[in-house]
Amino acid sequence: MQRRDVVKLGAAVTAAGTVLASASAAHGQAATAAVQDTAAAIRAVYETESAKAGGTWQAKVTLLNGGTATTAVDHDSAAAKTAASVNKLGIALAVLDKIDRGELALDDRVTLTSDIILTGSGFYFHQTAYGDELTVANILVAMLLTSDNTSVRLCGLVCPPAEINETLAAKGFEVTRVVPSATNPNRMGLGVTSTAETNDLLHRLAMGQLLSTGSTRFFLNVLKGLSGYHDGFRRNMSSAERARVAMKYGADDAERNESGVVYNTSGVPILVYSFMSQSATNWGNYGATHPVVQAHARMGRKMFDLANQAGVAASDAVTLNVEDPESMSSGL
Repeated sequence: MQRRDVVKLGAAVTAAGTVLASASAAHGQAATAAVQDTAAAIRAVYETESAKAGGTWQAKVTLLNGGTATTAVDHDSAAAKTAASVNKLGIALAVLDKIDRGELALDDRVTLTSDIILTGSGFYFHQTAYGDELTVANILVAMLLTSDNTSVRLCGLVCPPAEINETLAAKGFEVTRVVPSATNPNRMGLGVTSTAETNDLLHRLAMGQLLSTGSTRFFLNVLKGLSGYHDGFRRNMSSAERARVAMKYGADDAERNESGVVYNTSGVPILVYSFMSQSATNWGNYGATHPVVQAHARMGRKMFDLANQAGVAASDAVTLNVEDPESMSSGL
């Protein structure tokens, strides 16, 4: 009797296991189908908006789901193009990697002198009086949040361009490089990258695969700061939504580039995007009315909604607090 009971129990467990496994497989297939549908919708958005904007485009967009990256857009993503300020991501990565190795610290100081000042984007050049003792943390925030050009030279004082390129190569990036000055070993041009490598950099960064958890959070929290750039992907969003997009913009002559990571309300990365483009016109228009920048804005609103509606979420990622202190401020 006992033997028959055990046999019957085993059969029941087997049957239940089969049902559960079938249900799990069906759920997995449904989830996969939903991700693929979302990827197709994102691809349609990209194709429509990039065609409307005109110019030559390169792009890579991926959905993150359970640690799996699903490609939604891959348009000439391996092409090496002028990076403009998007390569400030690579510079910051090298500086923070040096900090993780214990060879530098966020509170180390660099002197801001008049001979190192660059105009263009940023704010240091507005001071007109110099001599500040700046922390490495201050320099990185200036470079990533307001895309300050002088901060590139300041980074070169603590992490020379040759070292930056060595770090990028060691982390597996084959295209992304800064251009060392022929006359000054601490100065650099911003060089080239590809949308494939920029997407990969941000994806691996968000998953905690490139830096320590502390450095990763520092990096990404600066990129999603609400005092940063809003003309592109984040334009048509509320402040709370903007605080869920960590991004970097770059523009120079024909190039209008933007890359970023979208987070869900739990602070988990769900989408990575990287766009580069070259236009025959509008070179001097660095504002929100540039056709490519307008396309970024339309893509941003639609892709943000599609990714969040899909309910995808990456596992083993470095989560962020998406309630940005700036968005909760009641005023000065």
